[in-house]
Amino acid sequence: MLLLLLSLTLAIGSSHGQFPRVCMTEDAQLNKTCCPLWNGSPCGRNAKRGVCVDWKSKRSFKDIQHYDDRLNWPQGHFAFTCECFGNYGGFNCGRCKPGYSGDKCDKPRTVVRKEIRELSVLERRRFFSYLNLAKYTISKNYVILVTGDRHHRGTYKFINATIYDVFAWIHYYAMKPILMNSTFTSKTNYAHAGPAFPGWHRRLLLFLESEIQELMGDEDFTLPYYNWSHEKNCSICTEDFLGSNDLQGNIISSSYFASWGAICSGYNYVDAYCRSAERRFPVENLLRKPGRNPSTRLPTYLDVQHTLKWKTFDTEPFDSTSKYSFRNCLEGFLNPLDGKSEDENMHNMFHDYIGGTMSQVPISGNDPIFILHHAYIDKLYEVWIRKYNATPETYPENNHRGHRPLECAMPFLPCVTNKHLLQTSTAYGYEYTHMDLRDVEHAETSYSSVHVLY
Repeated sequence: MLLLLLSLTLAIGSSHGQFPRVCMTEDAQLNKTCCPLWNGSPCGRNAKRGVCVDWKSKRSFKDIQHYDDRLNWPQGHFAFTCECFGNYGGFNCGRCKPGYSGDKCDKPRTVVRKEIRELSVLERRRFFSYLNLAKYTISKNYVILVTGDRHHRGTYKFINATIYDVFAWIHYYAMKPILMNSTFTSKTNYAHAGPAFPGWHRRLLLFLESEIQELMGDEDFTLPYYNWSHEKNCSICTEDFLGSNDLQGNIISSSYFASWGAICSGYNYVDAYCRSAERRFPVENLLRKPGRNPSTRLPTYLDVQHTLKWKTFDTEPFDSTSKYSFRNCLEGFLNPLDGKSEDENMHNMFHDYIGGTMSQVPISGNDPIFILHHAYIDKLYEVWIRKYNATPETYPENNHRGHRPLECAMPFLPCVTNKHLLQTSTAYGYEYTHMDLRDVEHAETSYSSVHVLY
């Protein structure tokens, strides 16, 4: 039986995520059921919003689970979850899918993500204030999983976390080594080093964007991006933006983020989930050391151009060794110039260049610069999708745990399969500034003087 550390309420949230608070009651866990009521019926069935589905009848995978609770998500935790009809969404089908609004979710809407330096001073301060409130507001919708021993379900605990910390925990949870036949493997995980990488992170950003929209009652809120491709150094690591840091890497006290703690820091054992979250205070504050490591640099505009020239989304063996693969170049395991030489570049290089918390990739979501970086990676993903007219059918068949085309992106509810995250962002209700593909080869060279394409 799972030990619950918090007093659970039955207030039903309506966002999309992983461990809905309402589904972590003792009865729900015993029945492995996450089909919460909406307007009096499970999944809003009486209102024809959704239905409670049995994953045994839907799932075609033949994997035998060996300890890893994430395998074939959501079956490690839930045998029954909601499947929403039409434009309805949320773990109880009580919300609209991204891109729709209205009582019947029949009003299409598209929001626009801007480069952070395009934001007015007021817009920028509002963004930072929203993040700060999300950092210190306990999530009413979700709880997080912690344990000191992943081998034994009896040690699993579900505890409170703030909205932003749930976001950071999701990234950490997906990155833990895969456990099969009592053996851990770090070659791939559920969000990296495979075809699901860009789509999974797209889903993660949508989660945070939706949660903040709900928190603030601001359906027009969007996450900005940071175009680092024309930068010699981190121009947003300043007081006016993400905060500067001292020589030891501490964010200076006048920043919004100076007091932010890094959930799941420390105790990074392969057989544990986020032990430090059980403490009253996190183990460490955010650290940031941009450019301190002389072997790192910011990826360049030419790196971006070379990455976008690879027409094949991903190639065998669909991991960090894949050659001539757009996904692998974007993720940063290849030299984008030749598409075959091992190299640290693009996504991976930026993490290491920023240093500190960002360079500890499992917990990197704790630093808000992670959002701006991944929104830019998502924009480049969008440029590639439009440039090559990619669709869900472009997603490759493969047999990597967590990366197969018809697997649910883990750990999100309701299920969206990996292949369906490979389509234009307008399907999810957002787009980016400067997406005119007629200028794809002619972006300007300085953001300070003009806007750049990407």
